[in-house]
Amino acid sequence: MTQPLTGDALDPSRTSRPPSLWRNRAFNLLWTGQCLSDTGSAMADLALPLLVFQLTRSPAQAGFVGTVGFAVTMISRLPAGLLVDRFDRRRLMIFCDVFRLVVYAVLACAVEAGAAGLAVILAVVAGSAAATAVFSTAEHAAVRSLVGQDQIVTAVARNEARAYGTSLVGPPLGGLLFGLGKALPFFGNALSFLLSLSAVLCIRRPLQQPRPATAPSGGGPGGEGLRFVLGSPFLRALLVIAAPLNMAFTGMIFAMTISLRRSGLSPVLVGLVSMIIAVGGLLGAIAAPALQRRLRLPTLITVICWSTAVLMALSVLVSTSIVTAVPLAAALFLGPTANAALFGYQAAVTPDHLQGRVVSLLLLAATSAAALAPALAGVLLAHVPGRTAMLVFPLLVAASALVATFGRGIRSMSRQP
Repeated sequence: MTQPLTGDALDPSRTSRPPSLWRNRAFNLLWTGQCLSDTGSAMADLALPLLVFQLTRSPAQAGFVGTVGFAVTMISRLPAGLLVDRFDRRRLMIFCDVFRLVVYAVLACAVEAGAAGLAVILAVVAGSAAATAVFSTAEHAAVRSLVGQDQIVTAVARNEARAYGTSLVGPPLGGLLFGLGKALPFFGNALSFLLSLSAVLCIRRPLQQPRPATAPSGGGPGGEGLRFVLGSPFLRALLVIAAPLNMAFTGMIFAMTISLRRSGLSPVLVGLVSMIIAVGGLLGAIAAPALQRRLRLPTLITVICWSTAVLMALSVLVSTSIVTAVPLAAALFLGPTANAALFGYQAAVTPDHLQGRVVSLLLLAATSAAALAPALAGVLLAHVPGRTAMLVFPLLVAASALVATFGRGIRSMSRQP
């Protein structure tokens, strides 16, 4: 088993510029396949509530479908991590793609035949969410095996760019296809999983290191991974930093949307604001590798956290105007660099046989916090004046910045873990 990277090996001030990932066939196959399947999933995510609403005329039931998908994803995270560390990652990914391909093809055929009831839709959503949790965990864990040590942060940044890009392209395309034919977004999603499957099958390199003959210990899903996370100052800091950051961004965008509508801004302009913010994230993901090469990792994380807190606070000051999109887009521009540095370093210092469980724990903490953010923002906006309520989110980022500045975990990024 290879030794974990030292902080110096990941410190951009002490390494030469990493080679381009465009020459890495295995990584590019996986990345391209996921671009396509993420786009298909974004199309289906928009079309599913529209389909349920058309069938039931109930906004509550349309929203319930999304809640079921999210709940199943959360429940599946820890078991997914254990599966990814116990079994062959390639076979798991192939199985997940085949399963999602079949269930969405069945749903598309049912919609076309007029036989897609709520029970069928919920079964497809739940099954697909569980399979996606396993696939995404395996993909995160496989990065370390597909790229060189000096490419890990760049690879994570490329994945960040993919996520922002597909979130911009997928929903409009899903809406267009749904308008042309109710089954088309689901046929499109099934096709995207077929293309993803083809890409995974074409990858010849192993997606993991050789497994020991004995089963890993842990006393249950995530047990060994949890002990590893809690025993690492850096990973403990990552938990404390990532959860508030995710909650702050999600809550801030939700609260800003409500605030703009309250101030009388038209839905079209509110949509434009959201697009500006998303473009900021996409550009930030593209720029992330260059940004992270210019500063030592602990300094980079500290600067990004404090800058994000200040930019969010500025956004609060103009929260009733379209101008609020500018500082928030600038804050989101910095977000992918922080994610690439933090999760790239995590991938480097975590042993391969624990990658799945560690990734699943971190994703569970970050996404659970983000899921609570809209509810928190709604309660605050209902009981506290708008700008005062929104200041909670820059304060959350400031808390992360304090941990990054004074905590031992982030400072340890420049030393042997």
